[in-house]
Amino acid sequence: MQSISLVIPVYNEQESIDIFYHAVIPLLEREPYDFELIFVDDGSRDATLAILHRLHDADPRVRIVSLSRNFGKEYALTAGLYYASGDAVIPMDVDLQDPPELITTFLRHWEQGADMVIGVRENRDTDGRLKRWTAALFYRVFRRMTHDMIEDNAGDFRLMSRRVVDSLLRLPESVRFNKGLYGWVGFSRVLVPYTRPARAAGTGKWPGWKLWNFALDGITSFSTFPLRLWSYLGGLIALTGFAYAVLIFVRTVLYGVDVPGYASLMVVVLTLGGLILISLGIIGEYLGRVFEEVKRRPPFIVRELVGLEDKKRD
Repeated sequence: MQSISLVIPVYNEQESIDIFYHAVIPLLEREPYDFELIFVDDGSRDATLAILHRLHDADPRVRIVSLSRNFGKEYALTAGLYYASGDAVIPMDVDLQDPPELITTFLRHWEQGADMVIGVRENRDTDGRLKRWTAALFYRVFRRMTHDMIEDNAGDFRLMSRRVVDSLLRLPESVRFNKGLYGWVGFSRVLVPYTRPARAAGTGKWPGWKLWNFALDGITSFSTFPLRLWSYLGGLIALTGFAYAVLIFVRTVLYGVDVPGYASLMVVVLTLGGLILISLGIIGEYLGRVFEEVKRRPPFIVRELVGLEDKKRD
């Protein structure tokens, strides 16, 4: 019998785990597959790990990957994919914002030959106005920079065949932006629209500053367009400077000595200084990514495996 792995990263989600488990299990038992639920505890500080141990004792299909500290969702998800053994893998959130009933739809598309079945949000009504606007801007910019490598309003909630997961695990990046990696590996895909509900319990773990840094990781991991843009901008400024020098030369020859004003001089100095600092910052972002990659540190460290001891790959 074929098997399906659900990968669920959790961080301080003690209120959500039981609700998620009791919502998912009845749906899974209707399907003709062996299931495993791999919860990846990303260094939680509450009772999350204790609750997961209790669930495992009652249901061996619940497996636990406990990380040594909080590495972040992208790396917790990578750890779950690493230990998932299913013929297909479904990453999803524990807060039930990824509707469990879509698992059935995902499986039907997979059975028909799709390597990747992607849940796409029809709207973002559960988000605030600022988050909706910034999310739309990010997807538009990222798709332009990467030639439509990701789908609008698509997160980690999707089904991936075994060969997709194996391809992802072969990618050596230390700084991982999984949404981009999903698109980079290719394979056939089907989009499934859905309405994302509010959280069933608990609070969100993605404040605005964290989302901003996440977006920077995505752009700098998959596009060199910002660097190229500043090359073009530097050339444009240089041409403007040459044109202005010619203008001053002509005015000086025709009308005498031209003495620029203090205000205009300060505007030019401050503008060019700001542009130089911004360009150095962008270069620094890319240099920082190179610094992270050349260290070749593992993306995560496992403290404990529960129900997966025979799959240890150290």
